[in-house]
Amino acid sequence: MTTLTQAPLAPLLDRLFAEAPQTWSTLSAAIGDISEEERERLMRSKTDYLDFYSRLKDFALAVSRETGALLYMLARNSAARTIVEFGTSFGLSTLHLAAALRDNGGGRLITSEFEPSKVLRAREHLLAGGLADLVEIRVGDALQTLAVDLPESIDLVLLDGAKALYPEILGLLQGRLRPGALIIADNADHSPDYLARVRNRAEGYLSTPFAEDVELSMWLG
Repeated sequence: MTTLTQAPLAPLLDRLFAEAPQTWSTLSAAIGDISEEERERLMRSKTDYLDFYSRLKDFALAVSRETGALLYMLARNSAARTIVEFGTSFGLSTLHLAAALRDNGGGRLITSEFEPSKVLRAREHLLAGGLADLVEIRVGDALQTLAVDLPESIDLVLLDGAKALYPEILGLLQGRLRPGALIIADNADHSPDYLARVRNRAEGYLSTPFAEDVELSMWLG
């Protein structure tokens, strides 16, 4: 048995994933007046993206169950002890990463979320899952919250916030990445500048599309 597959975390995850379809249905209605082209523009814009994400402040932008399992496996297999996450939302991905830390023998997960109401929900879920002691949630603009007080060495990074900021967030963290560190970027196809960077061997990364909507990269150092 692992932390991921036993109480209190397993039943909590079952409940949260069961709630996800209704959340996405409501979300679709909330942004239904924005065309697909305009959504794509807002998600890629480095100046207007907040107009889009402000509509999503009440919704759990959760990873899929499959992506959650992938995060757990990658963190376990890499024996991660220090993890940084961009985009907490309600904490589903955070729960999977923290569970891996627990089963790796402990560690520190720093995660950043712009919306305070989502932070409250994430903290509730971490307490219910018995993982709050492993996680530090930083509230505010990740370009500021992830620019200070980072671990000397980072083993794994998850990028799952505003897609337009992926290159900038990676830039903040790159100097702390250990050789072989993994970077998982969800929905990275919405950040062409990020993909151009990590797929350029001259930048020091080895990168490939992996699973649905995920870009998996390794820092070569």
